[in-house]
Amino acid sequence: MMNEYPHRRFNPLTGEYVLVSPQRTERPWQGRVEKAGIDQRPAYDPQCYLCPGNERAGSAHNPDYESTFVFTNDFSALLPDPPIRKADQNHLLKVDLVKGTCRVLCFSPRHDLTMRQMAKEDIRKVVDVWAQQITELGEKYRWVQVFENKGALMGCSNPHPHGQIWALDRLPNEPRKEEIQQKHYHSEHGSSLLVDYCSVEQQQAERIVAENEHWLALVPFWAIWPFEILLLPKRHVLRLPDLSNDERNDLAAILKNTLTRYDLLFDTSFPYSMGWHGAPNDKADYAYWQLHAHFYPPLLRSANVKKFIVGYELLAEVQRDLSAEQAAERLRECIAK
Repeated sequence: MMNEYPHRRFNPLTGEYVLVSPQRTERPWQGRVEKAGIDQRPAYDPQCYLCPGNERAGSAHNPDYESTFVFTNDFSALLPDPPIRKADQNHLLKVDLVKGTCRVLCFSPRHDLTMRQMAKEDIRKVVDVWAQQITELGEKYRWVQVFENKGALMGCSNPHPHGQIWALDRLPNEPRKEEIQQKHYHSEHGSSLLVDYCSVEQQQAERIVAENEHWLALVPFWAIWPFEILLLPKRHVLRLPDLSNDERNDLAAILKNTLTRYDLLFDTSFPYSMGWHGAPNDKADYAYWQLHAHFYPPLLRSANVKKFIVGYELLAEVQRDLSAEQAAERLRECIAK
């Protein structure tokens, strides 16, 4: 019945609802259609500011790196020591000074390989760098946001496969919602929200897309984006650096599996924004937190048709047509090779 009639689903991580309207998938589409990009690139591009040995902004040069490569963003959105100026404060016009840094992570020297196309051993190297960066930056900053914008559709300014790491001394809005909700759930139930949710999904099994010994990739019950993925470890883990060697190997494997399914779904290099959420890095007790990653891809019906958040969704609440169960089934049908 849920896949036939409109209903709202509650997101316990944010405390917000999403309107699900599965009957709308039958409507004809006469809206905007975009051509799918042909993802053909050389292994090395002499004009790319992320390729090994090339010049970046400000005359900086990349080393001839042979694996992963991390550097401070030449156009950082955060600064470690911004000028301190006293702002006029008003209870309606509040200013919060923030310190931080932004780094870029090149996944490999290859200009032409997305993470899905990389060997599992090389994806494992990316996992290790994520963990290293969170450990290092977490010594100074409360929040370290590891993320990737893949594809021009997601605003990615360079096709060389890379991610970013932003660290700051404040808790941003989205993690703050999850902080409040997970803490509240723990106080009511005495357990971790996402650990309990993982158990429910394993029991029902209808929204799971990929699974191995240590990880679940699933379309969350409350998903907003058509083929959204929530990636969860099966045991209670606070932060990415806490993962064991076997868990890191399995993480590399399930990343490759899930991203391959994405690319097979519409026979295109699937665009998305993804990022890791783990417990903040101060010394407080965060036993109620659980490590997880969000994948937010915009494609809806094909490589040419994407979901827009407009109208009712901007003014009232977000809405989706394809149910989470239908999306998971579509992704399961894409056999990862």
